[in-house]
Amino acid sequence: MELNGGPRVLLVPWAGGDLWLLRRCNTPEMTDQLGGPESEEQLVSRHRRYCELAAGRMYRVVLDGDDGDDGDGETVGSIGYWEHEWQGGTVWETGWAVLPEYQGRGLAVSAARALVGVVREAGGHPTLHAFPKVDHSASNGVCRKAGFTLRGQADFEYPKGNPIRSNDWYVDLRAGLSG
Repeated sequence: MELNGGPRVLLVPWAGGDLWLLRRCNTPEMTDQLGGPESEEQLVSRHRRYCELAAGRMYRVVLDGDDGDDGDGETVGSIGYWEHEWQGGTVWETGWAVLPEYQGRGLAVSAARALVGVVREAGGHPTLHAFPKVDHSASNGVCRKAGFTLRGQADFEYPKGNPIRSNDWYVDLRAGLSG
């Protein structure tokens, strides 16, 4: 999917063979904003949750080589959405990871824009939120460039039991829809 001239990426549904991507992302560099690397047992559990999400979905982010749309291109990261209880209601939450060698190319922005379309089509909740740490300039930049609106700062836990100060970015999934 290509939006606003960004790099072309495909969102390929998470599958049983994608545990390797979680392992690639499980480095101190990639998890410094997320509480640090997880154990192998935690990674396997996360992979299982990704495969079995009852509401929402995880994806591999794949470069679109313009050769048939089959999702066999180069995997550059992951993105997904899931339900989250927030301020007295249920919203969609999103998060992403882009492998270090692909960072800084606009791929997370393209993936986030594509995901907004997927979530809008899926329906279910009126808003999609992202909660990057206040000081995580790269993820806050992704939110801004992908069309999210900054609601403000919020106290958040990630992982559970680890309080952080986050920005609450959101997209109104009803915007632009005629009904």
